Amino acid sequence: MGAQLRVYKRRIKSVTATKKITKAMEMIAASRVVKAQRKVTASTPYATELTRAVTAVATGANDKHPLTTEAEAPTRAAVLLLSSDRGLAGAFNSNAIKGAEKLTEKLQGEGKEVDTYIVGRRGIAHYNFRERKIAGQWTGFTDAPSYSDAKEIAAPLIEAIETETAEGGVDELHIVYTEFISMMTQEATGDRLLPLSLEKVAEEAGQTDEARPLYDFEPSAEDVLDALLPRYVESRIYNALLQSAASKHAATRRAMKSATDNAGDLINALTRSANAARQAEITQEISEIVGGSSALADASAGSDK
Repeated sequence: MGAQLRVYKRRIKSVTATKKITKAMEMIAASRVVKAQRKVTASTPYATELTRAVTAVATGANDKHPLTTEAEAPTRAAVLLLSSDRGLAGAFNSNAIKGAEKLTEKLQGEGKEVDTYIVGRRGIAHYNFRERKIAGQWTGFTDAPSYSDAKEIAAPLIEAIETETAEGGVDELHIVYTEFISMMTQEATGDRLLPLSLEKVAEEAGQTDEARPLYDFEPSAEDVLDALLPRYVESRIYNALLQSAASKHAATRRAMKSATDNAGDLINALTRSANAARQAEITQEISEIVGGSSALADASAGSDK
C-alpha cells in the first residue's frame, strides 16, 4: 500500500470515529431537550398563578413595597447571566454573553454601576479571562436545573435589592437567558425582574384593566408581598433556567447533527480520494508489469539473434 493511500485510510478511520461520537451526542441532546421542554411546560401553570397573585396584591395594596417601588434615581443594578457548564452548543453561550454585555453597556450608559452574577462555567470563564469582577457565581446544574437551584440563586439577589445602595445593595435586578422558541430557534433575551413593572406583569398574567376585586390582607399587604415576591423571583429564575437548559440541548443537537453531516461528507470525499489513489497505484503497477514484460521480451529477442 502506498504512502498516500495509508494517509487517506488513517483519516477515514479518524473521521469515522468522530462521526460516531457526534451522532451519539446528537441523540443524547435530542432526548434531553424533550425532558427539558416537559419541565418548562410543567412549570408554566405555577408561574402564571403566582404572577396573578403578586399582581393582585401589588395593585390592591396602598402601601409601597421596596420590591415594587421604582427608585427615584437608581444608581446600581444587578445582571444575572445564564450560560451553560458545557460547550459544543454552537453560538448558545456567546449569544447569551453578548446579550449580557449589551445590557451592561446600556445600564452603564444610564449612569448605573452593574454587579454581574453568572450561572454556568462558560460565562464565568469568559469574565475571568477578561479579569472582570463577578458578584456571584453558580455551576454544576445547568443541564438539569432544579427549583432548589433557583432558590439558591434568588436569595442573594433579593437580599441585594432589599439593601440600601449605600450599603452595597442594588436598585434593579435584570436577567439574561436564552428563550426556547422551537427546536430550531432559541433567542437570547433580557428581562427586568425587580422592581416589578405591574403593567407588564399583569399583561404576562393575562389580566386586563377591567375592575378587579377588592382584597383584605392579613396580617398586612406588606407581609403578604414579603412572602409572595421572593417566590415570584424564584419561579422566574427557575423558568429561565429551564428555558436555557432546553435551548442549550437544542443547540447541542443542532451543532452535533451538523458535525455528523460534515463528517459524512468528509468521509465520502476521502473515500473518493482513496479510491483514486488506489486506482493510480494499480495503474502504476500494471504499467510496471507491462514495461517489465516488454523489456524481457526485447532481451529474449536479442539473445535469439
